[in-house]
Amino acid sequence: MSKQSSMRRYGKQSKKPKGDRLFVELPQTPIRTKRTVAPKDEPDDAALTKLTENISTIQIHDENIQDENTTPPASPRTPARHTRQSVLLSPPKEKSAVPQTPREPSPQKETIPETPETPETPEESTLKNDLRVLSWSEVCPPGDSIVKIAEASYAEVYRVTNERGTSIIKVIRMESPIKAQTKAQQKSGLVDEEPHSEADLMGELKISEWLADIPGFVIYKERYIVQGKTCRELLETHQAFHKKLKRQDPGRLQFYPSPSRYLDGTRFLVVELGDAGTALEDFELVNADQLWDIFFHVAIALARAEARVEFEHRDLHEGNLCIRSVGEPIPKEDRGQSGHFGWSGLEITILDYGLSRARANYEREDSVPVAYDLERDLSIFTSEHAPQCKVYRQMRSFLLRGDRVCLPPQSHKKAYQAGIDGPISWAQHEPYTNVLWLAYLYEWMTGNFRGPRKELNVFKRLTREFWMYLNPEADASLPGFDSASDIVRYAVESGWIDEAQLMGGRDELEKSILSILTMDDSRLSVEPGMRRSPRKHRPSVLQ
Repeated sequence: MSKQSSMRRYGKQSKKPKGDRLFVELPQTPIRTKRTVAPKDEPDDAALTKLTENISTIQIHDENIQDENTTPPASPRTPARHTRQSVLLSPPKEKSAVPQTPREPSPQKETIPETPETPETPEESTLKNDLRVLSWSEVCPPGDSIVKIAEASYAEVYRVTNERGTSIIKVIRMESPIKAQTKAQQKSGLVDEEPHSEADLMGELKISEWLADIPGFVIYKERYIVQGKTCRELLETHQAFHKKLKRQDPGRLQFYPSPSRYLDGTRFLVVELGDAGTALEDFELVNADQLWDIFFHVAIALARAEARVEFEHRDLHEGNLCIRSVGEPIPKEDRGQSGHFGWSGLEITILDYGLSRARANYEREDSVPVAYDLERDLSIFTSEHAPQCKVYRQMRSFLLRGDRVCLPPQSHKKAYQAGIDGPISWAQHEPYTNVLWLAYLYEWMTGNFRGPRKELNVFKRLTREFWMYLNPEADASLPGFDSASDIVRYAVESGWIDEAQLMGGRDELEKSILSILTMDDSRLSVEPGMRRSPRKHRPSVLQ
């Protein structure tokens, strides 16, 4: 690519040094170089009376988290710095693309299917031996409240409350027997979410440990195994949840078996989380301050995670974001500074890393990415049930083509198709997937805004140019963003966010993300003035 004679800048003009001005030098439409592809290679009810007293704490280790003061984070404008090598990928699982569409089950026969024995890996054995095994009556003893609130990619989500507080528990069925479906259930189209091996679950647990200290990501308290038949409270909340969904959408299918089908040998991995508030899909957006804060809180959290562990969420729809009020909104007349960020009093939390990708210690040549291999579940790309399905296709289309063109569902029926640089690999770091989900979030929030129309119009007017570069359906001649880090740079340069607002965190390792914002020219993969793809370049030669 030839060097431009002058730099084109977007957004608010600034007299800052050239290294800071690069916040808003957006690259041109996608250009990706070919690369060489290497082969790819889860009791007694009276004994415990409180949920928070029942569980032995499993420590979340942070030895893999890098100190930004000692190891510079990956520049979002440089080629991916890892080599192609074996990756930790989740085993295949067959499931419908959108498991958030249930229908109430019918009574079931008491037959128990045979479950074949499979060899255990060292990680499987560690998971089984280290975690305490509880019964459902111990998870929700008398006096506690349990309410089913959501169904994630391959887990059911409940809120458990007692006098000591509230927790969210994410429940994932492991490979274990349940009662078989009746003929009536089979005829109705009931589709059971497939159980998951212990090895299948290790990837998300690893990623959750790496993200635990980054603000904006869910706080993991502990994890344990629950085994056995259901308790009355669990069955009642399951039934209430699906009756509510059926009233809202009579055509919705059910993908998670009723607790009435649990047997003595039915096992679940349960991850206990801090209560992050209300899912965005159930949160009423009533003023523009909420639009600014929710969007850019998410962008900042993703930018931190990109720099820390090369993180891509890959499933960041409105059900995987939670909103919580942590302070009073600040009136316009009391705001001592300009900008649009930080006035709503809201806090966001990103959930569910079942489809995510990350790599700790990515500076080391022997570090291995953790990623769910979406090629083993192509129904996620062929489904058209919900608007979010298009984002899955956008991600995969980019891996195939390297540009903004989104291929139709029928183009995603063959696994491991060859793209411009070899067969698809979801282990590859492509932070542009975070941009696609941020674009989805922008459209979802503006489309579901319930506040004054005038405020929405002002928000859209102020972000019109920003949306031009964020929009994945923009014309090929327009520049765009490479990553969430690029989006944060743009917001700072535009004056929407003050650099001081990026300070703070849960520990000493995460006191700021200013390292994301300040780049020397020596760290850029292109010379100043050159504009390139809004998505990550891949190395043409393996290191």
